[in-house]
Amino acid sequence: MTSIETLTLQVADTAAAHDFYAAFVPGTQVRLQASEAPTTGFRGFGLALTVPRPADVDALVGAALAAGATALKPASKSFWGYGGVVRAPDGTIWKVATSAKRDSGPATGRIDDFVLLLGTADVAESKRFYVDHGLTVARSFGSKYVEFATPSSPFKVALYGRRALAKDLGVPIDGTGSHRLVIGGDGGPFTDPDGFVWEAAVGAHTPTA
Repeated sequence: MTSIETLTLQVADTAAAHDFYAAFVPGTQVRLQASEAPTTGFRGFGLALTVPRPADVDALVGAALAAGATALKPASKSFWGYGGVVRAPDGTIWKVATSAKRDSGPATGRIDDFVLLLGTADVAESKRFYVDHGLTVARSFGSKYVEFATPSSPFKVALYGRRALAKDLGVPIDGTGSHRLVIGGDGGPFTDPDGFVWEAAVGAHTPTA
């Protein structure tokens, strides 16, 4: 396994979710699948969009809120740059951020990186698991954060401690039930140590909108 080919969000109402993502990030490379799998609280993952400027953060966060998302962390400056976090109506948590703290112009409409953030019970154990399944470590900060190299994929994947990820996203750590996420890769199917399901990716990306 060297790349993520697809990300599928399992949602209760596919039509409503399609409308939301068409307004929030039109053309985004995530898939939608109907599911009533029980889930409560933090689902253990987040999706992060890295953009060029604060104006891009404001534009995306504003579009998400206008389409029905809930603000978890209002867009603001931080030590690392500028960003905000929202929860989509389907429950998926999205972080939008830039390393820039000041605008050098209007919003570009560009998304530089799309990152899947997986919260893990043991970062070191999950790192070993994914290395054994073919991923190559791009950056690692001990037991706190690991980012894998996925040059042929439209998605990056990174590991956080579950508690640290929940704090970063602005939600309580507690959660039970389904992750409501299926990851398609070229090495599936399998389930990782934290219960994230990978399947063998079939076919090209179909944007949600």
